[in-house]
Amino acid sequence: MKIGVYDPYLDDVGGGEKYMLTAAECLSSNHEVSIFWDNVDDLEVAKERFGLSLSKIQITKNIFSPKVGFIKKIFETKKYDAIIFLSDGSIPVSLSKNLFMHVQQPIKGAGQGFKTRLKLLRVKKVFCNSYFTKGYIDKQLGTESLVIYPPVDLHPRKVKKENTILHVGRFRVVDETVGGAKDYKKQYIMVDAFKKMCNKIPKWKFVLAVSVKESDEGNFDRLVTSTKNYPIEFLVNKSNDDLWDIYNKAKIYWHASGYGENLKEHPEYAEHFGISTVEAMGAGAVPVVINAGGQIEIIENEKNGFLWNSLEELQEKTKFLVENNSVWQVMSDSAKKRAKDFGSDKFCKELEELLK
Repeated sequence: MKIGVYDPYLDDVGGGEKYMLTAAECLSSNHEVSIFWDNVDDLEVAKERFGLSLSKIQITKNIFSPKVGFIKKIFETKKYDAIIFLSDGSIPVSLSKNLFMHVQQPIKGAGQGFKTRLKLLRVKKVFCNSYFTKGYIDKQLGTESLVIYPPVDLHPRKVKKENTILHVGRFRVVDETVGGAKDYKKQYIMVDAFKKMCNKIPKWKFVLAVSVKESDEGNFDRLVTSTKNYPIEFLVNKSNDDLWDIYNKAKIYWHASGYGENLKEHPEYAEHFGISTVEAMGAGAVPVVINAGGQIEIIENEKNGFLWNSLEELQEKTKFLVENNSVWQVMSDSAKKRAKDFGSDKFCKELEELLK
């Protein structure tokens, strides 16, 4: 089968890109797979960041670029048995034999008007990364989407755990505000929370492993400056292998996407699934993460991690784990077991089933 894969954000290195590129890698074992993209360097960065092998995949001209005319785009799609399209809210027009639309987050704008319904007639199946996303997409598009959880390859290593709280995620400013910046992953919020409690957990440090684009470097530098004289460290734009070094050393994992937001109005600000949370769990770090979005599908509260609703809870539950090592050990073992439910073998199998 000849398959084309399109993700409009391949110049980024987020969870959605890992999802789509891993899908391409999986399918390339049994099919002829092409990725629609013009800048090969972007894919090299992603390949290094995610530890993927794209050797069997062809990189072809991005026919979904605004620079490509509608007629040419349509006729190029006809050459494919299937196209897998990551939607940013738009619904593509395609003459491929099969069109699959993947959605990573709650989207707005498509609605259920005549034009949308007409386009959806060409879509064989819509599939999402979590039930959190599915709930919004099905309502928005009037469809019955399928959930295929993201693939998470685990690389646990026998190394000594350190007194480290870890966070992994993109540093991305979504809104400049007076007195600072509003960052999507709430790293400012977590830094402040740790600064307020670090004297209560001496000999512990907070490590933020972040990817930073050039356009965000100014805001990021200000965040780093604000941590001076605190046990807070930053790892910037590290490879997948480097990330697993710190995953395996960390004891606790923090995540806060969606905190302080009106998630009824803007559900897209919550974590749509939580790949880094699963990776941390696979390495034995106990997650202490916000009770919102896709995180609640991963974690069973008080069994393999803690869910929190306020910064006070975040601090209290973290302090509890720090002071109760026997409880931490039980939860760490349970977290590792849970993480195995999201392996890439299952993901690849479900993708093949989708194509049938």
